[in-house]
Amino acid sequence: MTGLLGGGHGMVWDAGEGRASQLDFFTSVPGLGASTRQPELVELEVPFGAETISYAIGPQSCAVPGVPAGLHELWRRHGRLEWPRLVEPAIALAREGVPMPSAHATCLEMLASVLTLDGGERFLAPGGRLLREGELLVQPGIARALELIAEDPRSLNGGALGASLLELMAERGGLISAEDLSSYSPRWCEPIETPYEGTSFFSRGGLSGVPEALARLARLAPLSQRERVHALLAALSSNGIETHTTNLVAVDSDGNACVLTTSLGLGSGDYLPGYDLHLNSMLGEIDLLPAGLAPGKRMESMTSPSVAVDSGGLVLAIGAAGGTRLRTALVGVAAGILDEGLAPNEAIDRPRFHPAGSVLNAEPGVSEEALLELEASGWQVRRWSSLHHYFGGVSAIGRDGAAGDPRRSGAGLLLD
Repeated sequence: MTGLLGGGHGMVWDAGEGRASQLDFFTSVPGLGASTRQPELVELEVPFGAETISYAIGPQSCAVPGVPAGLHELWRRHGRLEWPRLVEPAIALAREGVPMPSAHATCLEMLASVLTLDGGERFLAPGGRLLREGELLVQPGIARALELIAEDPRSLNGGALGASLLELMAERGGLISAEDLSSYSPRWCEPIETPYEGTSFFSRGGLSGVPEALARLARLAPLSQRERVHALLAALSSNGIETHTTNLVAVDSDGNACVLTTSLGLGSGDYLPGYDLHLNSMLGEIDLLPAGLAPGKRMESMTSPSVAVDSGGLVLAIGAAGGTRLRTALVGVAAGILDEGLAPNEAIDRPRFHPAGSVLNAEPGVSEEALLELEASGWQVRRWSSLHHYFGGVSAIGRDGAAGDPRRSGAGLLLD
């Protein structure tokens, strides 16, 4: 769902300054210094739970990556550890391996046609069989890539990693140029502030739609479970794109927070030789390019890392993964915490529903009374048999604790 060859957005709350800042390190359209051409893409359909979703991948779907530059910029502005020390744990995990959680093993089965298309089978299906829950995922190539990043944070933008990517682009007909990589830089932006339940809720605008949804949302605390379904559905829109994302939230003892959402799209199906890095597939997400292909243009994103603060400081740091389901997951959980007074784990674990056109997808536990009323009004309700990866992945830290999403093997940790 993510990696060094993807892009992302970060939201930082600086408790000392009392200020929220947003960092855009999402992917850019390639082609600087070259003749403009439309990418040639490979179309495929992927079963995603009860839905089949169309994607476009291939080496020409890879946009200019921003993750290494973005992480380094976040560290440069707000980091405390030395940069090489910061990268050490990730190097060890890649080299020594991590056990596959249940949700990851299930996701691997769904996306195997892409993830093992070109070289991924070496570490995702060693011995000719996909990794199962509990088995070690070992990626020594990523360890080598991270060692280069530890030595030179700009390795992708003018060093060894960049040279390897450009060699692959030349071999496969990709669109990324040396000028694309050398000119790429993250951008600090002002977040959108929305008054919500006694807090200032800072998030991204654009395709995320989160500020608009919160502004439309009625008070939920006084409502029954049936009424709550109708209120949330009225505030949410299902317009958006089917990207895949990963979200992290961190808060320190001083009340500073960082919310980080990154993505590869689905992934192009191609890996950087020797480094096991999956290329992004952002140029295959046509909805991310509403104004067409313009080299150097930053691409759109539904990601919405967010923080909510009041007069006492940080109240909530939250982000979500899930493409079109990202908005519904994030808004529903944030409202549960800030409006209904739930702890993060309670709000995240609660059953979700998501509108997709005329179909309402619902996890077990959503008010059956409300679902029957919606069916009577013309909705087609698809009742899922369990909590599912499809409904997004939320991670949050609030005043009542920290939690990750069980739908994606998420976890929340409080450290002394």
